[in-house]
Amino acid sequence: MKRTTRTTVLTVGALIAALGLPAGAAQADDTAPRIDLRVLVVSDGGPATDAIAAELTAAGTPYTEVDLTQAGRPVIDAGFLADTVDGRPRAKFQAVVLPNDNPFAAGSTEMTALAAYEQTYAVPQVDAYTYARPEAGLQYPVYGGYSGSVDGVQAGVTAAGQAGPFGYLDGAVPFEDNDPAVGESYAYLSTPAAGADFTSYVDAPIPGQSTRGSLVGEYRHDGRRELVVTFVYNQYQQQFRLLARGIVEWMTGGVHLGASRNYFAVHVDDVFAADDRWNSTLNCTPGDVDCTDPNATPDPIRMTAADVDYATAWQTGHDFTLDLAYNGAGSVDQREDNNGVDALADKLIADRNKFRWINHTYTHAFLGCVQDTAVVPWKCATNADGSTRWVSRTEISDEIANNRVFGQTAGLPLADDELVTGEHSGLKVLPQQPTDNPNLALALTDNGIGWTGSDNSRDPGPRQVGSATTVPRYPMNVFYNAGHAAEQVDEYNWIYTSRAQGGSGICEDNPATTTCLAAPLDTTTGYADHIVPLETKIALGHVLSNDPKPHFIHQSNLAEDRIAYPVLNGVLDGYDALFAADTPVVNLRMKDVGTELKRRAAWAAALQAGSVTAYRIGDVVTVEAPAGVDVTATVPTGTTLAGSAFGTAYAGGASGWTPSAGSALGLTLPAAAAAPAADASGTATVTVTAPAPDTRLPAGVTEQVPYTADN
Repeated sequence: MKRTTRTTVLTVGALIAALGLPAGAAQADDTAPRIDLRVLVVSDGGPATDAIAAELTAAGTPYTEVDLTQAGRPVIDAGFLADTVDGRPRAKFQAVVLPNDNPFAAGSTEMTALAAYEQTYAVPQVDAYTYARPEAGLQYPVYGGYSGSVDGVQAGVTAAGQAGPFGYLDGAVPFEDNDPAVGESYAYLSTPAAGADFTSYVDAPIPGQSTRGSLVGEYRHDGRRELVVTFVYNQYQQQFRLLARGIVEWMTGGVHLGASRNYFAVHVDDVFAADDRWNSTLNCTPGDVDCTDPNATPDPIRMTAADVDYATAWQTGHDFTLDLAYNGAGSVDQREDNNGVDALADKLIADRNKFRWINHTYTHAFLGCVQDTAVVPWKCATNADGSTRWVSRTEISDEIANNRVFGQTAGLPLADDELVTGEHSGLKVLPQQPTDNPNLALALTDNGIGWTGSDNSRDPGPRQVGSATTVPRYPMNVFYNAGHAAEQVDEYNWIYTSRAQGGSGICEDNPATTTCLAAPLDTTTGYADHIVPLETKIALGHVLSNDPKPHFIHQSNLAEDRIAYPVLNGVLDGYDALFAADTPVVNLRMKDVGTELKRRAAWAAALQAGSVTAYRIGDVVTVEAPAGVDVTATVPTGTTLAGSAFGTAYAGGASGWTPSAGSALGLTLPAAAAAPAADASGTATVTVTAPAPDTRLPAGVTEQVPYTADN
């Protein structure tokens, strides 16, 4: 097959004046250009550029988006890309993200301006999803390559990738295949074109061949660098989540505002207390206010001392610390009923320093409205005038203070400003209680609470309640009322199957529910074969998304069959198989999660308001932010701030937060982080290729395909 390549060749000197950089002077100390720490994302509305933009947003890395599909968008020309500030040439963007290697129409001057800009200021370009062709440094796929689905493919990081931008990965890059009936990914696998200066960073086997084809690689040409990505993805897919950090670090040279880490924290609620057990005959939980059958007899689940031994050994084996949310009255009641004996409490208190502890209120009382349980579901009781009856400020304070005293008396290593109320009560809960108990904010302030847990499925964003900020927690689908795997499966079947199959019918009433079952699970095998892999994928997805929100389970899940551990093992062992040792899971206590979320919110607001300025000149990064707003950045190891090391090590670099007093902060980069040399001699040429061909976009990449247990 013969193809004709149309190119536009220009001398850089013809464009360099418009871009603002004096020819031949780019590397002189007194005229080194200013490079603003901002990314230009040129979008076509597709999932690949959207995914990169989402990654930048989550990390707190500023970017400007130009949507090519929008009328009235800015024209990308020399003035849009560069200017002069205080007599110094300024590049307005440190990196460029394009939908492909050339998304513009034939003859467009915009690609010419971008190419000249990239060459002049040594600004790298990411081709978010492009066809494999010589213009991108690769052979056409028809010449021994492959074009097609890569669902379920086991890709891998090459030696060059591990020595370069993807060194935080252990090697494997598995592609999702959540639904065999839906195409979820597509790729153009190929090898470097003859004579191309191309280095593959991530590759996969070419079907029917003994060779591997590039999925992500660097193409160097005409004094420019492109990261050529030849597969499509969305922001939720595991393959992108694994590679997103490397894409950002490559295009920024590891120097950018914002930061990304992989977080996992697990809160274990109701410690010292007992949890009521699911009844598979009644399809309800005796002891729960909504289980009103006269034959309902509670059958509580409570940990034992042996379960504590197992938990401490598990923590040691996984270098991980659980957060135990405790109810002191549970132990008091146990001792009253057993002649002063509570072997569980004795063991937990003896091992108290092996865990983190959170006040979960003394009796686990419901602290919202006064519940009227004469009806199912319950409703809020009302006063004579029809107003809502609320649990009082004194009652809430007693629950907090009495549990704090219990913990202090037992010597638990508490953070006194942390709290999780029973069932997150006191906070709004729909549909019965659409507003917070007004007494909750007062009681939290009375007791010096700075952080209180909330249910992410109801209340996903942090918000202020009195003196406290809420910390949203992810509920894991490991039920509080199940100590045995068979109980968990039975309740799961009842919730997620149809009425005709003996289920609750919730999926018929709410078709968008993603955990619905086509048929009931086997109670013997269903937990290990279906629930564990599904919950593992969901939780690991949170971990890989720079999301510090904790997950929560219950003490019952550490008792009897210890059903929580297969899921926790799946997350942590699965993570360890994917990441290098320098990129560990970050395991924060609740107040530190809250601090991280609060800092991010303030930082995002400052970026949105345009009140943050950051740029690099030579080996110095200058950041200006409003007073009181903490600044976040990712930089090479060895970077200093006021003579001291900045941040902490993670994923081969350093990142962290530092307070701003409103004046400029100066980060000094190590010599090894020298900026790439720009070619401003005026003698090089800019080659602009023909527009990139259209690429395939499978249905499963335009919308997130729900996780399944089997793939």
